Amino acid sequence: MSTKVKVAIIGGTGLYSLEGMELVEEVLPDTPWGKPSDSIKIGRIQGKLLAFLPRHGVGHFLMPHEVPGKANIAALKLLGVEEIVAFSSVGSLREEIRPLDFVLPSQIIDRTRGRDSTFFGKGVVAHAPFADPFSSNLSSRIKKAADKIGLPIHENKTLVCMEGPLFSTRAESHMYRSWGADIINMSVLPEAKLAREAEIAYQMICMSTDYDCWRENEEAVTAEMVMANLGKNADSAKRLLTALISDIGNGDDLSLKNSTKFSIITAPERRNSETVAKLKVLFPEYF
Repeated sequence: MSTKVKVAIIGGTGLYSLEGMELVEEVLPDTPWGKPSDSIKIGRIQGKLLAFLPRHGVGHFLMPHEVPGKANIAALKLLGVEEIVAFSSVGSLREEIRPLDFVLPSQIIDRTRGRDSTFFGKGVVAHAPFADPFSSNLSSRIKKAADKIGLPIHENKTLVCMEGPLFSTRAESHMYRSWGADIINMSVLPEAKLAREAEIAYQMICMSTDYDCWRENEEAVTAEMVMANLGKNADSAKRLLTALISDIGNGDDLSLKNSTKFSIITAPERRNSETVAKLKVLFPEYF
């Protein structure tokens, strides 16, 4: 990968490309954890160099648990990425978060099962902090851009990540509401955890498509219902990105730099050499 870039956009359901991008390079790199979901397009918008990766692949052929999260984040890290703005469609668990509303979550509840959510293990142990899973610095810049174009956006909400691929039962939907969750998706994890380990500032922009199934007087969420709102949300996402471009990828949030170094607890003499060789690709200065 000859082109280095500081900011990446991860597109969720319905957002598989960026309009107005002047393509510079398209790469599908091998990483120690395999290939990413699809080719990464590197290009310029408003003169700003950025990378775009469709999380589920162009045409949406990867289910949430099939997304190669480690390869995706590793590939972006190797490109030089310092900030990730990730988009995702979500269901709303609150009356005030209506379909087509945008949300900036600040917390996550993990309801996934068995997803590989760390670069470590197999002879090298690390415990990175994850109390605040998103970048407040990046979030504030996104809010500023939303205000600029008059796009209402909810802040400081809790996102529950379920396993899928089926949607929630009504009992689960009510349970998540009782826990204080505000929105629900299937894709923020392990993406956010891996970005944290890779020392990349990460913020997800959530786009509401439906009310999940907690509203008993309404039809339960269906794929048809979600698809009906995807196009409108994608249009709003593109307008938001246009307003945001100038404020991302400028080195404004380097708060995670060198943080993983202090999370590694395995003694050097006990580290598995094969695992070290992989990790050295991401963290050449730590091993």
